Amino acid sequence: MALTSPHALAWYLEGARTHVSLAAPPIVAAVVARTGDRVHVTSNEAHRLVAEELPVWAQVVEHPWHESVVAAAEAEARARGGTPESRVEEGLRAARQELLPAEVGRYRELGHDVARLLTQALAAASPRDSERALAARLTAGIVELGAEPVVVLVGGESRRMERHPLPTSAPLGARAMVVVCARRHGLIMNASRWVRFGKRPAAELDADRRILEVEAAYLTASRPGSSLARAFASGTAAYAANGFSLDEWTRHHQGGIAGYAGRDPRAAPGIDPALGTDVALAWNPTAPGCKVEDTILSRAPGFEVLSLDPDWPTIGVNVGGQRLDRPDVLEL
Repeated sequence: MALTSPHALAWYLEGARTHVSLAAPPIVAAVVARTGDRVHVTSNEAHRLVAEELPVWAQVVEHPWHESVVAAAEAEARARGGTPESRVEEGLRAARQELLPAEVGRYRELGHDVARLLTQALAAASPRDSERALAARLTAGIVELGAEPVVVLVGGESRRMERHPLPTSAPLGARAMVVVCARRHGLIMNASRWVRFGKRPAAELDADRRILEVEAAYLTASRPGSSLARAFASGTAAYAANGFSLDEWTRHHQGGIAGYAGRDPRAAPGIDPALGTDVALAWNPTAPGCKVEDTILSRAPGFEVLSLDPDWPTIGVNVGGQRLDRPDVLEL
């Protein structure tokens, strides 16, 4: 088969960076076969890819820079009786869903680094900082970690109702949310955090607590042996049970399985992959002015939060009988 998508290639090539521009298609394509794999690259990228990115077992086929490596890989796959990636997409997704020990180790290290960065950046923030200034510090920090800033969102007090607040020149004000999706070794770490300059009013504090219970409903139904659809049904029903609008889930995406894509897949009606062991989850329950998001590993013994820094304030939440530390709002 031919592998041509960025998430499939990063997974199969052990976390290799297969792009130059984050906004462009991969510069690599692979043909996978029982008789041997071949990695198609352009000649202007071959030396760097072999020296810095590709695993040692990769058999490289070079092409002129003006030729399509995707077309070359798909043509080779057809000639060898194979298929394009699009025809086996669900099987590939299932194969990369259960993370191997080496992948868990990489993901755990990335989660530690990203969580620490969030703590440091928000602890140093000021209500006078602009959204863009905070986003710039987060972006620089992610790059310094050897990761790529796939998503960096910042929403201050005046924009707290926006679900995806691309940074603007607005000041942070009294309360702000940040969202980061950072990629390293192909794996994407998703995390959201809130900072409050001063004490929260009672209503704000109450909403922050209730959204954690919605997330707990998603997680409780996400254990190995369950399914994404079952977890989605449990979480969406929890909005009304915790004092939010019954249809609140329709106003923003709710997250799903994490890993080599932002969500792989995103939970939605009719999407129903089974959930195995060592599956990364990033649920995204959101309501007006409140949200919680972390990358969490579902393991046979229980859940492990990958993106939580020990210096960040937490609240213990009951998740199916397991006490799980969840991020509180940082009050400065």
